[in-house]
Formats: sequence, structure tokens, C-alpha cells
Amino acid sequence: MTVLVLDNPELLAKTTLLDSQPGLPVEPLDDGPRRPHRLRFHYGFDKHQLNEEDTDILRQHAAYLVAHPEVTVRIHGHTDSFGPAEYNTFLSRLRASAAAKLLKTEGVRESQIQVTGWGSSRPLARPEDHAANRRLELEYLSARMAKAQ
Repeated sequence: MTVLVLDNPELLAKTTLLDSQPGLPVEPLDDGPRRPHRLRFHYGFDKHQLNEEDTDILRQHAAYLVAHPEVTVRIHGHTDSFGPAEYNTFLSRLRASAAAKLLKTEGVRESQIQVTGWGSSRPLARPEDHAANRRLELEYLSARMAKAQ
């Protein structure tokens, strides 16, 4: 018995649609770059630059965005709870802006990028788990998703 596992949400949706409506034409898969699965990146204390491995993954996201100009990405910057709230908001925006700058350098259009700095207001883990809360998160929106919002 062969089991097919689909990890591409768009392909899964098309497959479901085809199963419910036999006879519909099947669109071929594009040969462009696939969106990397990793959407979260972590930082050292008081840092706003990603390490080399994370930068390479962000470049893969850039290649995907260049190949799919209908897709928008929201970049959410976060910090831990050390320091004043104003500084944490600044640092979180600096993290998100640095990621946006790298995407633009790789050819992503500015209109595809939205930047938000949350400071320490949206912790991923308990506030005491400082390392987990120093992060950057990518959120993808397609044109269809944007119309629905």
C-alpha cells in the first residue's frame, strides 16, 4: 500500500477540490522554489542579525517570494522582557527591518513585505524563557487570503 503525504497546503486544497468534483482539469505543479517550512528564527541577547544558517534559510524564503509575486509576507519581530518597553519595541522592529532588508536585497518587492515590531508584548513561551522569546516570525498571505480578511 502506498501512502501519499502532502505537505503543501495549496496542493492539498486542490486535491480535495478535485476529489469532490471529478472531471476538473488538473493544473501542473510549478517548478519554482518551494516555501521553506521554517518560519521562526531566534536571536542572541540584544542582537538583531541572524546567524549564517538562518540567513541562508531567509534567502530561500526570498527566492520563493520572487517566484510568487502574488504572495505577501508579514515579518514579526519579538524580544524578551529584559530592558525598557521602548527599547524592546525598537529592537523588535530592528530585527524585522533587518530581515526585510535582506529580502529586498534578494529581489523581493517592497510591496510584498510588511514589518511589525511587537517588543516583549507577545511572548512565545513564559516570560522567564528569554531565549525562546527573542525571535522573528514569518507569516505568509496569498492574494486569496488577503481578500478574505
